[in-house]
Formats: sequence, C-alpha cells, structure tokens
Amino acid sequence: MAERVGVSDPSSGEADTEPTSPFLRACFGLPAERTPVWLLRQAGRYMPEYRALREQHSMLEVIRTPELAAQVTLMPVNAFGVDAAIVFSDILPPLVGMGLELDFVKGDGPKIGNPIASPHDVDLLGTPPAEETMTGTLGAIALVRRELESRDIPVVGFAGAPFTLASYAIEGGTSKDFSKTKAFMLSEPAAWRRLLTKLATVQADYLLAQAKAGAQALQVFDSWAGRALGREDYLRYVAPVNRDLYAAVSRAGVPVINFSLGVSAYLGDAAACGGDVVGLDWHLPIDEAWAVVGHERPVQGNLDPASLLAPWRVLQVRIDDVLDRAAGRPGHIFNVGHGVVPQTPVDNVRRLVEHVHERTSA
Repeated sequence: MAERVGVSDPSSGEADTEPTSPFLRACFGLPAERTPVWLLRQAGRYMPEYRALREQHSMLEVIRTPELAAQVTLMPVNAFGVDAAIVFSDILPPLVGMGLELDFVKGDGPKIGNPIASPHDVDLLGTPPAEETMTGTLGAIALVRRELESRDIPVVGFAGAPFTLASYAIEGGTSKDFSKTKAFMLSEPAAWRRLLTKLATVQADYLLAQAKAGAQALQVFDSWAGRALGREDYLRYVAPVNRDLYAAVSRAGVPVINFSLGVSAYLGDAAACGGDVVGLDWHLPIDEAWAVVGHERPVQGNLDPASLLAPWRVLQVRIDDVLDRAAGRPGHIFNVGHGVVPQTPVDNVRRLVEHVHERTSA
C-alpha cells in the first residue's frame, strides 16, 4: 500500500500524513468532506474547446507538447470543478520508444505500422527510460501540478497494462476478437512472456517517472484483458506480470488505481494483482462489486458512461443509484465505468459533478 501523501513536493522527501483533497483522502479510505468525482476521458472530444484545439494540432502533437497537453488537462477542471486532473495523453505512445510505429488515424483510431508477428519482433523491442521517450507527458504533469497546487486538486498519471498494450502491438490497432493476440499468446508462450515482461518494465518505469514529475496518483488501464480472456487464461498468461507491475509501481509512494475493464467474472482475481484502489466498470452494481473487492479497499466508479447521453431526469436517478449503493462509505471515488463518449452533452457532465458534490457534501 502507498504511504499517505498530500500535496507536498514529491522530490523533497517530505509528505503530509493526512492529505486534504477529497480525492486523495478517498484513495486512502479516509473520510472526506464529499465524495470526490472525476471522469475517465474527462478531457476529450465531447468538449468544444478540445475539438477546437485538435483542429490545429494532431493527437501526437498535443501529447508531445507539454503546454498543449497541460492546457487540455486543465479544461475539465476549470469547466466543471472535478476533484482530480488526469494528464492528457494516451496509453500507446510508450510503444514508440520501444520501436513500434504509431499513428492516430482520423475516424479509424490508433494504428501500429509494424505490428509484432514473431518472437524475433519481440526480441527487437527496446526498453528505454521514460525520461528519454515521454518527455511531453512528464513535462505536462509538472506544469499541471504547479497550476493546481494552490487549489489542492491532485494530478493523476496513467499507463496501459501489459496485455492491453500487447494487443495493440500485435493486432496493429483495435480488435473485435483479439484473434492474433490470443494466437500468439497460445502458440508462442515464451515470446509472450518476454513481450509482457518488456511492456511491464517500460510501464513501471513510466509510472514511476510520472510520480517523480508530480503525479499524486497513478492509474493502470487494462482495457482489453477482460474482453479477450476467460479466467483461466487471465490467471495463466496475464496475472503474473500484472502482479509484477503493481509491485514495482508501489515504490512510487502514491496511490495506484487498478482499472480492469470487463473482468466481472474474475474481479477478485484482477483486483488481487495489486493497486491501492480498484476501478470498477459498470457491469456489476457498485455494492456487489465492492463486496467482491473487499470493503477495506477503496473503489472508483461506476456509472455507465452511456448514462450521460440520457435526459437529466434519467441520469440523475442513475447517479443517485451509484451513490446510494456506495452508502457514503469512505473510500468511494465517483467516476464512470469507462471513458466519456464523444456525443456526451457538456451540460450533463457539469450537472453530474454538481449533483455528486451537492448530495455528498458533509
């Protein structure tokens, strides 16, 4: 478990034993003045300000330019008053430093120009330090931290889990059935282990560098393991390296959020891999999922993001259902169970944040 840290300079070696921000207090299971709320993909395509900026700059240009990434990161903080700022980036850019060719194709998503197809391709991958390859994101974290320090709003860094990154690297982009990934996993188990170990090495270094740059919490996204794998394959081919990753990142001294999408059938196994907080998707009601995880462990979630497309009268009922099931228990961070979709009305985001704050304020 991470030490309790507040808003002190992470390079100073001095940390507050009792954080004051509602988000960090919830990360440690401490009572807070209100239930904190932030949203996955809270800075993104549903915001007119973001769309305007993207008309001028490509995705990779924004990610690699600290000032632009910081500007986007701050958009939802300034617009809605969310309780945490997740740095604007993507899980895939660390693959570039390893030797893969990445592009974001408009209307088609991320594409890998030289996908992994053989054990030799795995052996060619490098594991360079994040401070050499991810300077844009690390710089953005430092800028946002300085901007938000006086407002006691923490900065969240993040990275992708090994299976999810491996699936992009092998499939060459997004996939409906992960057939290439699973074929490689099953037919080349030694190369698969080498691949995931390299990915875990790079991601652990990247997450630790984000904490050093000023991130006060870290999140690991495993977006596709739960969609692609059954429990036995998860335990055999994914869980061991996930455990190694979380053990390595625990050295950061900040709370780590374990977010695995689609793992309801083996939620306990995914949560057992590590992390201080368990991010929950919307597939199980939050009270049932929290019981599986264990009430001693903080949780984050778990509104269905499609609810934000509904009229306010419907959305409010769904927000209240999550809050009622969480029952005011310390250690709840309100969030969506996956990313906010581009069609989301801005006003629904604003009303969601206001409603959670108003309903839960002490």
